[in-house]
Amino acid sequence: MKTRVLIIVENSPVPHDTRVWKEATTLQRAGYEVTVLSPRGKKGCEKGFEILEGVHIYRHPRPKDLEGALGYLVEYGTAFLFEFFYAWWIFFRRGFDVIQGCNPPDNIVLVALPFKLFGVKYIFDHHDASLELYLSKFGRKDAWYHVQAALERWTYRYSDALMVTNGSYKELAIRRGECDPRDIFIVRNGPDLGWFKAVAPKPELKFGKQFLVGYVGHMSVQDGVDLLVQAVDYVVKVRGRRDIHFTCVGSGPSVQALRRMVSELGLSDTMNFTGYIPDDELLDILSTADVCVNPDRPCEMNDISTMIKIMEYMALAKPIVQFDMKEGRVSAGEASLYADPSKGIVEFAEKILWLLDNPDERRRMGEFGKSRVENQLAWEFSVPHLLAAYERAFGARVGDPDEAKAVQPASIPRNASSDHDIR
Repeated sequence: MKTRVLIIVENSPVPHDTRVWKEATTLQRAGYEVTVLSPRGKKGCEKGFEILEGVHIYRHPRPKDLEGALGYLVEYGTAFLFEFFYAWWIFFRRGFDVIQGCNPPDNIVLVALPFKLFGVKYIFDHHDASLELYLSKFGRKDAWYHVQAALERWTYRYSDALMVTNGSYKELAIRRGECDPRDIFIVRNGPDLGWFKAVAPKPELKFGKQFLVGYVGHMSVQDGVDLLVQAVDYVVKVRGRRDIHFTCVGSGPSVQALRRMVSELGLSDTMNFTGYIPDDELLDILSTADVCVNPDRPCEMNDISTMIKIMEYMALAKPIVQFDMKEGRVSAGEASLYADPSKGIVEFAEKILWLLDNPDERRRMGEFGKSRVENQLAWEFSVPHLLAAYERAFGARVGDPDEAKAVQPASIPRNASSDHDIR
C-alpha cells in the first residue's frame, strides 16, 4: 500500500505556491499518494477540489488580506478552523499516514496532534521564521508574539522530521528548538529547470524605455517594495533617468497602497504592478528585464531567509540588486550587487543604475548566476533531501544527503572601484 501524505499550507493557494507544488509532485512521482489542503485563490485556484498531475487538491475559503495584527488573527484563525475540519474529513474519506505542515503559521501542529493517536507522523516544512516575521511586521513582543513562540516550541517538539530552506533555519531548529540535527533536512527552494527557462525578450514590455527592471514576489511590509518605489523616485527625480521602466509582479496586502504611492509620486509612467499573472507572462517579463531586484527590508527575518525570487532571477541569467543580508549572499554570490542597508535606498538605486550602464558586468553576473543554479541550486538537488526527510519520519536511520557538497556559499570578492563599491 502506498504511503499517504496530507500537505497543509495556509500561506498561499496550490499550485501557486511553487515550493509546495514541487514537493507534492515530487512525492507523487516517488510513489506516495499525495493530498494537498490549501486556501482558495484566483486565476486557476478557485475550485474547492480538483486533481492535478495525480495530486488531490482541496481548497478552503479564505478571508480577504488585511494589514495589522487583526489581519493576522482573522486570517490564521479562520484558516485553522477550516484546516481542522477538512483534515478530519480527508482522513475519513481518503486517509493519510503523515501530515506535512507548511508554515506560516505554526499552528498547523495543533491540527496534526490528534492524528498522532492514530500513528500519523508529522513533518514540519519550515518556510518562514514566524517570530522574526512577526517582529518584521509589527516590531513588538506582545501577547500574540508569545502565543506564536509557544506554537513554535510545540512544532519543534512534536515533529518527526523537519525540512528547512537553508542552513540558518537549521541552526534555528537546533538552537531554539533543541532538535536533533539528524531529524533536520535542508530542502532548498530552487527553481524547476524543467519549465522555468528563459524565453525570447519582448521589447514592448519595456513600455518604450531602453531598460526594464523586474521584481517578482509577495508584497507585504517585510518585502520592502515601498523601498523600491522610493528608489524609483530617486532615479527619476534626482538622477533624471527616464529611460528605465520598473515592473513588479505579484500580489499581497500592500499592493493597493503601493499603487497609490506610485500615483501620488507621479511615477505611473515609470512603474507598474501586474498582480498575479500566469507563469508564461512572468517568464516573458523576467526574460525581458535587464536587471532584477530584491528590495526585502533589512531585518533579522530577511537576513536568515532564502527567497525563491533570487534563484529564479539567476536561472534566467539576470543580474540582481539587493540589500546585503546573510542568506541573500549565500544564494546569489557574484550574481548580485549588495547595497549597504545603512545607506538606504540611495545606494540601492545607484547600484541599479551602475548595472544598467555596465552591460559587460551584467552579462558576467548573469552567467555566474545561471551556472550556479544549474549546478547547485535547482530543485533537482533538493529532491534527495525531501525524500530523506520522509524516510526519517518513519524511523529510517538516514542522514541528510551531503549538504556541504550540494550547496557551497559563493566566493564573493570585496574589491571596489572608485565611485562604485559593486560588492
